[in-house]
Parts: sequence; structure tokens; C-alpha cells
Amino acid sequence: MFFAFGSSRNILAWVMGASLVTFAAAVQPPDAAYLKDFEKWKAELVDDLKQHWLPLAGLFWLKPGENAFGSADDNPIVLPAGPAKAGRFIRNGDDVSVEFAPGVEAKIEGKIVNSAKLQADITGHPTVIELGSLRMHVIKRGERLGIRVKDLNSAAVQKYAGPVFFPLDMGYRVTGTFVPSDGKKTVDVPNVLGDTTPTPVPGEVRFTLNGRELVLTALSGEPSKGLSFVISDLTSKSETYPGGRFLDSDPVVNGKVVLDFNRAYNPPCAVTPYATCPLAPKENRLQVAIAAGEKYDRKHGTH
Repeated sequence: MFFAFGSSRNILAWVMGASLVTFAAAVQPPDAAYLKDFEKWKAELVDDLKQHWLPLAGLFWLKPGENAFGSADDNPIVLPAGPAKAGRFIRNGDDVSVEFAPGVEAKIEGKIVNSAKLQADITGHPTVIELGSLRMHVIKRGERLGIRVKDLNSAAVQKYAGPVFFPLDMGYRVTGTFVPSDGKKTVDVPNVLGDTTPTPVPGEVRFTLNGRELVLTALSGEPSKGLSFVISDLTSKSETYPGGRFLDSDPVVNGKVVLDFNRAYNPPCAVTPYATCPLAPKENRLQVAIAAGEKYDRKHGTH
């Protein structure tokens, strides 16, 4: 009996050892060149967050007519700093203008103004209001028009600890086949506001990951420059951002494209409640776990 027990124990140890070897072999660490490029990409990601998203200090949807703003609590739009009564935004249909209160020093393109008509972000050239440390501009989302506020003195930038990623694994860097769209196909892309937007797609990528045949639909981009996706997977339930992550590809070359899931990253909504991020459409909700890319801390996140 003792011999049999010993044999069983040896067999068990051998099986466990073999399993560990198999697991270790399954993880493909990057080389030095890849690691250097990845760190450069991550630094650019952090810089973008610090420049554009972490300083956000408010998002206010405009009602038709006048919308008074300032730092006093009785304003419909309460700013985190600046004059108590700074002025008013006026919405007339899809047009928005601003009028500043007497004595308020506000600038547009470096010049002090008393009033102005404001271009929204969808024009590609939003009108930016400078009011002390604050920067404000109009955003349009569906039928909504709002004022997005950035505070250059926001403490969120200094407090940001940086992104956390799964260990790099080159097994999650795969080459897929790009199948272009006919130019007519759209997918319904939801966002955090509850809106759904029919979005023309440039095509889809078919690839194999961990033995599974998978497909992702590109939501923007050009094959010659690279494609962009919003994806979710089984890790979205506990380890990664619930609404899905962003993924940008290399350019398509001879019908092939590289998808590097190590570079799947969180949308801005993961660090601020004042962003209006798209969520993964049903076409890109993968029924596999992709333990690669950026993680998400549910205890300290914004959603």
C-alpha cells in the first residue's frame, strides 16, 4: 500500500510538473525591442489621459434657452472655479452662444471677448473658452448639446497612479485576415449615455486565438493606416473595463493585419465620469477570456 501511495504521489507530482511546464510554455514573453516599444506606447497613452481626460471637471447638458454658469451653487451650471456669476450659455436649436457677465475676463483664441457663437466638437474645430484655469467647449452627442469643462489645476492628474496591465504575452499578438466591407454595412454602437449610433464599418478581421476562430468588426480607421475596435470579452465581468476596451491595429498589408491584445486599453470613461465613451457592440463581444491588455479597478474606477 505504501508503495502504491508513493507511486501515486510521484505520478501526481509528475502531472503537476508537466502542467506547469505546459503553462509556462504557453506564455510567450516579449523581446527587448518589443518591450521598449510597448513602454513608449504606454507613455503616450498616459500623456493623452493627462492632457485630455484626467483634467475634465464637468459635463453639463444644455436645456433650450439660457443656462447660467459660474462657481456659485445656485447656477444651473456650477463650475469648480472662477467667478460666482460668470455668464450664460444660450441654446437655440443646434446653435450655442455664450455671453459673459460684466467684468468677467474670458478669452477665445487668446483674445478677451464679451460674447461669441460656439462651434461644437463635431465640427473638428470646437470653440475653446479660457476662463482662468478652466477650459470649456461644446460637445454634441445625438440630440444632446453640452458644455465640457476642463480644469488645468485638476488634482486628478497628480493623483493618477498609471494604468495596470496583464503580464505581456506574445501569444496574444496575432495576425488576422482583413475582409473589407462593401461600404454599406453598419453596426449599432451603444455608448454610456444610452444612445445607439449606426456606424459604417470598414470591414472585419478574422483570426485565431488560443485555438478559437474569432471575428472582430472594425468601427473606424483606414486599412492603409490601421483599424480601431471596441471589444469586450469574458474578463470584462471581473478584471477589465465592463463596457469594453479599445484596440488599434497596425495597417493592413496584403490582406493581413496584426492585432496585439497586449495593447487593448481602457476608454476615457475608466478615469472620468465626464467622457461619453462608446461601448462594445454585440458584434465585438467575444465569448473568450483575453487576459491581456489593460486591467480595471472596480473599487476605484468611475463606472
